[in-house]
Amino acid sequence: MARLVLLSTTHRVAVGLLSHAAWETLRTADEVYAASAHHPLAAALDDAGVLLRVPAAIAASRSLAAFLVERADVATIVWLTGPDGDPGLPDALAELLSTRAESGGDVPEVELLPGSWDVPGARLLDLVDVMDRLRSPGGCPWDAEQTHASLLPYLLEEAYETVEVIESGDLTGLQEELGDLLLQVVFHARIGEEHPVESWSVDDVAGGIVDKLISRHPHVFADVDVVDAAEVETNWETLKRAEKGRTSAVDGVPIAQPALALAAKLLSRAAKAGVVVELPPLTLPAPSALTERAVGELLLALVAAAQTAGVDAEAALRAAARDFARRVRSTEAAE
Repeated sequence: MARLVLLSTTHRVAVGLLSHAAWETLRTADEVYAASAHHPLAAALDDAGVLLRVPAAIAASRSLAAFLVERADVATIVWLTGPDGDPGLPDALAELLSTRAESGGDVPEVELLPGSWDVPGARLLDLVDVMDRLRSPGGCPWDAEQTHASLLPYLLEEAYETVEVIESGDLTGLQEELGDLLLQVVFHARIGEEHPVESWSVDDVAGGIVDKLISRHPHVFADVDVVDAAEVETNWETLKRAEKGRTSAVDGVPIAQPALALAAKLLSRAAKAGVVVELPPLTLPAPSALTERAVGELLLALVAAAQTAGVDAEAALRAAARDFARRVRSTEAAE
């Protein structure tokens, strides 16, 4: 008695990139079958001299299972699972073989053989494909109308929601929020691909960050030696300034970010560059002297003091605000 091999592949790996075991099984099999002559592996099999057969007029899972088992009684059979995984076929095979075994009949050997596996990050291809479907004709009208500018509120919202789950320690929520954030990246990349003059794709986005990571990590990808993480950060900033052609330590700091984070970033950049700028004293003026400028200088001095103490002023204020919200709810509940 021969055997029946159910050979599965993944659409996320280039067609024909099968394991050695898969190709050997295909080459040595007596008969290779698939549900369609247009199976993704059809061309690769033809190039390899492997004949692909299609069962005649068999649609139901039970009928297909019976056909495969009958052929496996006399030959080594390979069935190429379809892109949808052939739902129903495994159950039909299990039921048929179980019935055979109970009645004392011969049961052919059945093997499940993965012909190829998804590589890390392969599901990103699915996201790109889904986004393409949503933006293409016949897709989603709302998605098709979006622009870089219209998506900006969602980008900010998803970023803040990601910060929130990180600070709360919700790892399950973090996975979801990172997915929402990743969607924004792929969405913007898909829109960028449609620009009539300056188009770029998600591959350009990924390629750009890959090149940047390699160039900014010469201690990993080249022969530069570093002592610790602090030196790595210093080298990063030096390389970044050279790449961007920046003349000031504060060039490139996004001014639109939240004020406390902006102040912290500017102070950090200046400190790393060795630029000393006198700051206002950290003293609370009388209420009558609390002008907009005075409040701004006081907050800047407070952020500088927080940095010296190793405290993230933005995170500290969020924590205090959350605590205040809890106290408000507690007070309301007690009334």
